[in-house]
Amino acid sequence: MSRKIFVSAKDVADRAGVSRSAVSRTFTPGASVSEETRRKVVEAAEALGYHVNHLARGLMRNESGLVCLIVSEIDTPYRANLIRALSRQLQNASKIAMLINTDRPDKSVDDALRLAISYRADASIVLSGMPDKSITDLCVKSGQRLVLINRDEQREGALMINLHDREAARRAFIAFHRAGCRRFAFANSDAGTPSLMAREEGFCQAAREHGIEVVVERFGATRYQSGVTLAQRLLTREARPDAIFCANDLLACGVMDTARHQFKLAIPDDLCVAGFDDIEQASWASYQLTTFAQPVERIAEEAVAWLGQPMVSDNSSCKLSAELIWRGSVRGG
Repeated sequence: MSRKIFVSAKDVADRAGVSRSAVSRTFTPGASVSEETRRKVVEAAEALGYHVNHLARGLMRNESGLVCLIVSEIDTPYRANLIRALSRQLQNASKIAMLINTDRPDKSVDDALRLAISYRADASIVLSGMPDKSITDLCVKSGQRLVLINRDEQREGALMINLHDREAARRAFIAFHRAGCRRFAFANSDAGTPSLMAREEGFCQAAREHGIEVVVERFGATRYQSGVTLAQRLLTREARPDAIFCANDLLACGVMDTARHQFKLAIPDDLCVAGFDDIEQASWASYQLTTFAQPVERIAEEAVAWLGQPMVSDNSSCKLSAELIWRGSVRGG
């Protein structure tokens, strides 16, 4: 198979009978070029199959247009939704997303990021999860702009986007309390991310203010199967809880299925359950889960808009609220 030969701007200029700079101006938004020249260049480009080399053009301005999305647990519904929103917003801003999966705790992640840096990525967006802090160190040292989502790192010149997780957890407690629940539990994973721990701490603090102690169980990854195990632990206690707030919706789905099928409990009559994230499954008829919707589109908009602004040395921060979505898993919704 013969090696593909890419058509250059000079090839287009020669065919159109114009200068190389005229080709450049034709494909530069807002640049001055006569209609006749534009017509000749466009016709020549279409005939030759020419496409603008945005990477080369960007590197001349010390900009590649590449943005790394650094993410773990890429297959979870919330993370997939956030990746979709970010990639769409980046494309709308004429930037290209480069995905780096940090699930593997080995040298491959470091190698992938170094490869992205070698392509002169303009920025990295570190999604919620637990990518090691050494990864953000590497981004900063390479001169990249940095957006941190649902993380507690402080980085000079970075944008930090977080949710009011404690406020949401307090609202979850109030909803349970108004539903007549009196024995409370919090189901969490072992991930220990800042956002998950803030939800746990906020829920427990709200309960203590009412003179109530919350039973906390943590287990495994933040996934459905961990919710099954957590439900088994909580629902076999002598003082069985009648309300369980789950750190995310996947845990909540596992808790609900186990409560109904293994322990024959009716939801919400015997047990109220709430989650966090408002993934698609939360609205399914088999769950009808009361939850908090992460403002995924707003997160993506804030991140991409900040990347389009001039660089500053000070930290920037953005705090967003999660909307309470009432469904049938809590009484009185």
